[in-house]
Amino acid sequence: MKKWAFVSDFDGTITKKDFYHIVIEKYFEDGKKLYKKWKSEEIKDIDFLAAVFSSIDQEENIIIDDIKSIEIDEYVPSFIKKVQKNNGDFFILSAGTDYYIHHLLDHYGIEGVKVFSNEGYYKDKNVHLNIDSSHPHYSERYGIDKEKVITDLKKEYEAVYFAGDSEPDSHPAKAADLTFAFSQLQELLKEKSISYINVNSFKEIEDHLQKKGLFD
Repeated sequence: MKKWAFVSDFDGTITKKDFYHIVIEKYFEDGKKLYKKWKSEEIKDIDFLAAVFSSIDQEENIIIDDIKSIEIDEYVPSFIKKVQKNNGDFFILSAGTDYYIHHLLDHYGIEGVKVFSNEGYYKDKNVHLNIDSSHPHYSERYGIDKEKVITDLKKEYEAVYFAGDSEPDSHPAKAADLTFAFSQLQELLKEKSISYINVNSFKEIEDHLQKKGLFD
């Protein structure tokens, strides 16, 4: 059994802004109405994202430039290297799409990170999702069941740590050995009586793991 793994959500946790917000602001005015429907649970998460990502109507080089413009937590690249240097594996677990995640990882020179997410691809000026309902991690609501991913990783690792920021992350938080909660996830986990540690940056997470003796 491997020693430990750190699993992180992407949008709003590693990044400072969700990709769908950028798309709505720049290209999809009607997305604001759709966002309200999603938040009131009239439509599923994956249907909301599929509609937003397929409404960009731009050449791929423009979409990639938009992706590269997304700011990330400045401590993330060095944090990932520290995890890997100290016998840990780093994973990204996102209910978005791996299309923009891989582009952003490449942009920041981040290597050796496996991504669990909904498969995405560029076609006809938009980003489309390829959801496989037969996949063992399939979720009807999110496309990917984050809790199942964490549960499977726990079969391989002695300890699995998790970081997230929003409602989809409240589910894997139940399965992780320890969750670091950003933003609205803090209140959600408090309401569900799931233990967590409040954080605002990966530097704070690094400090906690240092105290646990996981970093040199």
